[in-house]
Amino acid sequence: MAKKRSGGGLTGTQQAAKFLGVSVLAGAVLAGIALPAAGALGLAAKGTVEGFDEIPSNLKTPPLSQRTKILDSEGGLIATVYSRDRTVVPLDKISPYMQKAIVAIEDGRFYEHGAVDLKGVLRAINRNAQSGGVSEGASTLTQQYVKNVFVEEAGDDPEKVAQATQQTIGRKVRELKFAIQVEEELGKKKILENYLNITFFGQQAYGIEAASQRYFSKHAADLNLGEAAMLAGLVQSPSRYDPVNDIEEATKRRNVVLQRMADVKDISQAEADEAKAAPLKLKVKAPKNGCITAVSGAGFFCDYVRKTILTDPVFGKTAEERQKLWNLGGLTVRTTLSPRAQAAANEAATAKVDKDDPVAASVVQVQPGTGKILSMGQSRPYGLDPKKHETTLNLGVANRMGGSTYGFQVGSTFKPFTAAAALEKGISPAQTYTTPWKIELENSSFRTCKGSPTGYDKWPLQNELEEEAGTWDMTSALGKSINTYFALLEQQTGLCETVQMARKLGYERGDGEPVKENPSITLGSEVSTPLSMASAYAAFANRGLYCTPVAIESVKAANGDKLNVPQTKCTRAMSDRTADTINQMLKGVVEDGTGTKAGLSDRDNAGKTGTTNDRMDAWFVGYTPNLSTAVWVGDDVGEKDTSMFRITIGGEYYPKVCGGCLPGPIWKIAMTGALDAGQTPSFNTVSVPRAEKPEDKEEGDQGPNKPGKPNKPRDGKPGDRRPNVPGITLPPGIFD
Repeated sequence: MAKKRSGGGLTGTQQAAKFLGVSVLAGAVLAGIALPAAGALGLAAKGTVEGFDEIPSNLKTPPLSQRTKILDSEGGLIATVYSRDRTVVPLDKISPYMQKAIVAIEDGRFYEHGAVDLKGVLRAINRNAQSGGVSEGASTLTQQYVKNVFVEEAGDDPEKVAQATQQTIGRKVRELKFAIQVEEELGKKKILENYLNITFFGQQAYGIEAASQRYFSKHAADLNLGEAAMLAGLVQSPSRYDPVNDIEEATKRRNVVLQRMADVKDISQAEADEAKAAPLKLKVKAPKNGCITAVSGAGFFCDYVRKTILTDPVFGKTAEERQKLWNLGGLTVRTTLSPRAQAAANEAATAKVDKDDPVAASVVQVQPGTGKILSMGQSRPYGLDPKKHETTLNLGVANRMGGSTYGFQVGSTFKPFTAAAALEKGISPAQTYTTPWKIELENSSFRTCKGSPTGYDKWPLQNELEEEAGTWDMTSALGKSINTYFALLEQQTGLCETVQMARKLGYERGDGEPVKENPSITLGSEVSTPLSMASAYAAFANRGLYCTPVAIESVKAANGDKLNVPQTKCTRAMSDRTADTINQMLKGVVEDGTGTKAGLSDRDNAGKTGTTNDRMDAWFVGYTPNLSTAVWVGDDVGEKDTSMFRITIGGEYYPKVCGGCLPGPIWKIAMTGALDAGQTPSFNTVSVPRAEKPEDKEEGDQGPNKPGKPNKPRDGKPGDRRPNVPGITLPPGIFD
């Protein structure tokens, strides 16, 4: 129902609106749509008064979609993303020439009429009737603004866009009703400001600021007369008058606008003539949108941030709400990305693995104690062109965040989890096992967390070399990665306790499925991701406190409001004494174990190598007290014939790839570049009990404590890298 005055009568504006509804409205409608003037007036006028009253009078103006800026931890721009390239600016940040040009060419009487220009309507009716078609429109700037609001609200939905732009009497009537409301509520200057910010100017540019940047590489406030006239001329037909594709047509249109400005006395004829004589001087800035434009190889991290906003409930309870937030844009997202660490990770990932190699490398770095993801580097560049060996597959993260389907088997990098579980149960690091180089264990001796045996057959396993037989304690077994030791340690500790420790450390499969409770998990048969492994090892560096990984520090909306962001959650996975002990034992891996090529000489550091079946995956995961880094190298496309035997990678030939000989050196490059030489914190020193060496040692110089002895154990499940299942055994000769 129409609003009424307190005395019961309609307002003057509403009376005018009703008058238009029964007399001029039909003509106004016909002036803007392709219908003959004769014969349709009755149709338009019939029932118009009642219909006009029933149209809602509240125009809900949606916030305008804008650019989102993704920044690194220091405020540097990583990438700009948008569904519509727009930067909203106030009227005082728009050149006066631009304001005058758009009014002159689109609605010369803008400041003289209300929502509807009656003179313009009558003129358009007359000319359209004479031509038998639509030769002139009569929509005011206000009506055009209302139409653009409908289009903006429709977003990218083709059906809604069609409804918002359809040439029907109903839409015109609705547009007129809202235009009257807008004129009353906003006033001329605000309408002009809104119009210039919402309008499409071609070349993916929405709003005058984006258009000014696109065509002239300058702010809208700095547009001169000729530039403003050209942009104003685009509004009628952005494709027809596009200066990038047709400079001659754009120049003609610019001159039409200049002459119109002179005709309405906004500029002198002399000014118009001078501007007409000047050539268009474009300085086109190509649109840069999306993570594909990210700097320093940070496209994968950028996409991880996007996925975080689209999937984390903190940004909206439903997927639709989160998608709407992302599409609306206008966000300033400050991330955890360290420019220094990212540069180091990108350099490391590409230093020893080329983008066109049959295998790929992934480097992920996490800050202990905060969970902050500092970098994500990859040997294959982020992009959409497979001919250039580009990919959008983020090898460092889980499938739900843009990663591979399952993740990758982690090999011997899992063994520290078993060691931590054993220490938490009270088993001493001096615990020894004496084994031949290959053994068989009963699957029934391993119990799941539900108390069920994992099977009733035997589990055969072995070390890599026949000489790897003898007596080992926990330190030497970690240093040389002895499979038989860790199978027996898991048996004594408990399979359930081992799996539970991994879960406390945030260890997760790439496909999101629960970690399988199989005995071979201690040898790395389960799948995971570099991010998961870097975060888990960060808990060792953080003295047993695991912190969930986070990529976003803060988010500001377009209006400056701060939005909630995901926070890291830190929980104790083990005692500080257990973590300190693991740190001391893993120092041995880089000092005289399988990871000597990775060791850093200027600070405390620790880590673990790992390689899986058929050399499909090779790992080095290591850390200092203030940085944890996981490096993975392997087959990123799932081809079974891409095992890393007799292979050339990064121009270097490898008889067989191992965790210490390729991922290890990559890790060293990443750590050296990311760490500050002036900050060298130390691990908390504890005394780690060791087993006494046997006086009579048959294996002699082949024993576990001999420095530099090559011993690259090979763990995992045969065949493909999908999750292990009970009953699968490990064939001889393939351990690292």
